[in-house]
Amino acid sequence: MSSSLKESVIAVIYGGRSAERDVSLQSGPLVVEGLRASGYQVVAIDLYGVEGLDPVKQLQSIEFDMAFIALHGGEGEDGRIQALLDMMGKPYTGSSPFACGFAMDKVMTKRFWKGIGVATPAYLSFEGQPDPAVIEESMSYPLIIKPSREGSTIGINKANDRSELLSALTNALEFDSDILVEEFVDGPEYTVAIIDDVVYPAIGLKASSTHELYDYDAKYLAEDTQYLLPCGLSEDDEAELQSLALEAYQSLGCTGWGRVDVMRDQQGVFWVLEVNTSPGMTSHSLVPMAANHVGLSYNGLVEKIALSAWHGAKRD
Repeated sequence: MSSSLKESVIAVIYGGRSAERDVSLQSGPLVVEGLRASGYQVVAIDLYGVEGLDPVKQLQSIEFDMAFIALHGGEGEDGRIQALLDMMGKPYTGSSPFACGFAMDKVMTKRFWKGIGVATPAYLSFEGQPDPAVIEESMSYPLIIKPSREGSTIGINKANDRSELLSALTNALEFDSDILVEEFVDGPEYTVAIIDDVVYPAIGLKASSTHELYDYDAKYLAEDTQYLLPCGLSEDDEAELQSLALEAYQSLGCTGWGRVDVMRDQQGVFWVLEVNTSPGMTSHSLVPMAANHVGLSYNGLVEKIALSAWHGAKRD
């Protein structure tokens, strides 16, 4: 392995076969362009983009020195690609296989956070189709229903009654056999980017009146979603939010970079929803937005993430 990243070849791995493939197909080329603009040698790998070629053979067929993972969801964010790269001896951006798998499983994550005292909304978890009466016995509407192991708010729905609950459960089961039913937090949503354990300014998220939730459409398709940066919190409240986000992120063993999603209720209490270990890097994405707010360009951001992984591997 060369001592200099500029003398090395970076493989930007994107695409994949998860429900977030379309998002990754937007992220990957932008990361490639950003790294090349900064003078790096880059090879682009659309995972599963070559029909009939499995990811092991695909990665083994290309010469590269480290990987920039621009996959979202599925095996790109649950630790499997990270484990494969570990076995190949290739450094990569983001967290370890264990941390990625932990963060990807919302049920396991919430169970762990409850145990160590990180504030996260009350929940129930089920394998397969649950009896709605069981849910109604211990939780009150409105409820949030999610597949346990998906991202980008894919398969997430709000249920205000039994009929909407049944529909939401059916939709979530299209994406995962494990279902998370979560207490609805009535209040604003924030997201916090973290790079090399440095917490960036929080972004307030406000979907338009046509989106009841900050869902997939609001994230990637809508042009009227509002991103509040500065987020509108007082200095002390934002510091509290950032501290909670970092605690949640580090508690799962996450390193390199990531993004933490948080809600705030009407009493002013912050509640952690999830940690994303391979956040979007599209034109609508939030980590580039937070970085830009502190003067770090998109090209500078991808270089920073790549260098973090490279120097981390050299230290190891």
